[in-house]
Amino acid sequence: MIDLTGRIALVTGASRGIGYFTALELAKAGAQVIACARTIGGLEELDDAIKAAGGLPATLVPFDLADMAAIDKLGGAIHERWGKLDILVANAGVLGVISPIGHVEAKVFEKVMTINITATWRLIRSVDPLLQQSDAGRALILSSSAAHKCKPFWGPYSASKAAVEALARTWAGETQRLPLRILSVDPGATRTAMRAQAVPGEDPSTVPHPSEVAAKLLPLVGPDQRETGKLFILRENRIVDYRLPD
Repeated sequence: MIDLTGRIALVTGASRGIGYFTALELAKAGAQVIACARTIGGLEELDDAIKAAGGLPATLVPFDLADMAAIDKLGGAIHERWGKLDILVANAGVLGVISPIGHVEAKVFEKVMTINITATWRLIRSVDPLLQQSDAGRALILSSSAAHKCKPFWGPYSASKAAVEALARTWAGETQRLPLRILSVDPGATRTAMRAQAVPGEDPSTVPHPSEVAAKLLPLVGPDQRETGKLFILRENRIVDYRLPD
């Protein structure tokens, strides 16, 4: 069991799915969780679950990641209260639509890019100085196999996740001489609302529950995890290097 007592953890998209259960696992391990999401009710349910499990009451931050000014203020608020951040789990994201590229509405494409890429960059920008104040800062940037497979009809989502991985790799390269360690994460098919939207005919019982994913993410945020600038493929339970095209 990893002991995260005294460590401050920020999780986006924490009101449901992978974000919810990751926040819960972090709290059960002793971390002070800062939980961000749009849905207040989901955040309150998370806080109740954390307290029922014996964790510290979560700090709930309800806001939309499209609100860039709010992301900037978040970093300032964490600095004012704790002076550092030990763990970032950038989990929040949207699917958009499964559609031919030429049929995707401009507003849908722009929303995917705003939430999945621009907000992730803004979040990194806001909390990077705080993570550098930690003796063992750890950041997990949620990605997808879609970033590499680039299947037909998944254009906006695939492009956004490829860009997210590029951000994470660049950030890792810039901070490789520091204690901060950064990984992208491919969680694989998971029983979430996004998965149901993407594959509506799938039997949800055939894919792992998000609590199973969360349990495998926990070791990646501990001080003993030293890899950076790489990709964790959860289904294979291994960290892999990136490589140039053949």
